[in-house]
Amino acid sequence: MLLALILALGGTMFLQKAYTPKLGLDLAGGTTVTLSPVTQNGASPPEEILDRAVNIIRDRVNGTGISDAEVAKSGDNIIISIPGVGQNEAIQLVATTAELRFRQVLAMQATQIPQELATNAPTPTASPSASATGSAKPSQSAGTPAPSASPTGKALSSALTAPTPQPSATQSDQKQDKKGQNAKATPTASPTAQASTPPAQDPNAGINTEGIDPAVLKQFQALDCTDPKKRGQGVQDDPTKQFAACDADGSAKYVLDVAKVVGTDIDTASAGIRQGTTEWIVQLDFKSKGAGEWSKLTTQAYNSQEPRNKVAVVLDGVVITAPNIISPIPGGRAEITGGFTQASATTLADQLKYGALPLKFNRSSVDTVSSTLGQDQLRGGLIAGVIGLVLVVLYCLLYYRGLGIVAVLSLVVATILTYTSVVVLGHNANFRLSLPHIIGLVVSIGITADSFIVYFERIRDEMKEGRRSLRAAVEVAWVRARRTILIADAVMFIAAIVLYFLAVGGVAGFAFAMGLTTLIDVVVVFLFTKPFIALLAKVKFFAKGHPLSGLDAERMSEAGSTTGRTTTPQEA
Repeated sequence: MLLALILALGGTMFLQKAYTPKLGLDLAGGTTVTLSPVTQNGASPPEEILDRAVNIIRDRVNGTGISDAEVAKSGDNIIISIPGVGQNEAIQLVATTAELRFRQVLAMQATQIPQELATNAPTPTASPSASATGSAKPSQSAGTPAPSASPTGKALSSALTAPTPQPSATQSDQKQDKKGQNAKATPTASPTAQASTPPAQDPNAGINTEGIDPAVLKQFQALDCTDPKKRGQGVQDDPTKQFAACDADGSAKYVLDVAKVVGTDIDTASAGIRQGTTEWIVQLDFKSKGAGEWSKLTTQAYNSQEPRNKVAVVLDGVVITAPNIISPIPGGRAEITGGFTQASATTLADQLKYGALPLKFNRSSVDTVSSTLGQDQLRGGLIAGVIGLVLVVLYCLLYYRGLGIVAVLSLVVATILTYTSVVVLGHNANFRLSLPHIIGLVVSIGITADSFIVYFERIRDEMKEGRRSLRAAVEVAWVRARRTILIADAVMFIAAIVLYFLAVGGVAGFAFAMGLTTLIDVVVVFLFTKPFIALLAKVKFFAKGHPLSGLDAERMSEAGSTTGRTTTPQEA
């Protein structure tokens, strides 16, 4: 089992071509940026606003593909640590805080959904709607989109269940015969009939491309919203340019016009129940400038055909909702309806309210950790580890002699498991080795050696009690030693878990390394150390108590021999 584990970890390394661990900020170098909030009255900002800002900035940083970037609060400040990235890139990354964009939808296309969802699709309904408070819904006329609410609160249901536009008969279902007459092509056409190559399907079939930038249209066609990693979370979209984006759940993609209204134009956003009903809605109040722009945007959308009668709300490059506009909305107040629950309405209101980061942040400090300093720290940590390992090996060989070989080999196995685990975690879970991790690994050398010492001393105790053979002593000692080893490791592992969840930064890294090596210690002792000693007990060199075995009579018994049998009065 141990060999299978080592081969699995090693095989993963070779298949992924990952032979060295990833290094953290303090070892590989990087940049740390501290953002300090600025409030009008100079007071501390509300805790919930800081939490929301941390989440938005974390999505933005992670959306760039930078692994192991840390975004955390420190008092009222937000600290962003980015390993392996230059100072200029880090500053550019956080200089522009996340902002909402309100964009008119120019084109929309449902992405492919699982077959079981398609077969159970509900009756087509319209998407969420936005309207002015207290305004009556206008009567329907030709060319005016019908307003109704979708249970999902998303502008998706009608697109998911609408039939796919088919090419006209003159393009795909008919062909010209020899007499110039039109004959409908069928799957059972005679093999001798003149074959014709059907024209390639237009990827823009059914889409009104008028006014859409060709470059953005190409991005729209290539956009894969079914892959969460490709949905563009964290993308900083240019408000002055058209934009192709995915829905938050990946079920639709959009071509969006330039942003006419942005998040800073919102005064307040709140979730509530419409008066006289039990329907949850999201209410928006715009500032004076935003109210005018919002009125123009909704009027333009209202006078457009589907899907251009929608206005998408974009946060960090992702469409969080795209309601139908059922009437122009003047006055700076709007409602978004769509069968919301209390939780979904509150979430959307928070996104609208805090998506623009109502706090202004100043970069109070930008610190760069050079890779040279990190290499010096890494070199020092490795030297400390080697010194500690050598001292433990020398002690085991001098004190336990032959048994010390078991301890040395066990440490070698533990080292192999630790190294391969760190590499695999680095390339599959974005784990980066930092200086606190190295300290934890160095300290764990002594912890691992403790388990071997407990077992060796138990064997010696059994030998001192006059047991006839080493093989019997090995088995009896193991029953007693394993309980002590498991209790000690359990206490250490619990301490590591508590420290990991209660601490932050380097202390948490130390706790993670300690917990990892504790688990490896249990694996090595149970799957290598004990079986290996049981095997050595059958070797004459150890069984007969050779002076260099560490189990000789002089060491084992104060009275004399342990390998020879003690004569009792009854036997005499």
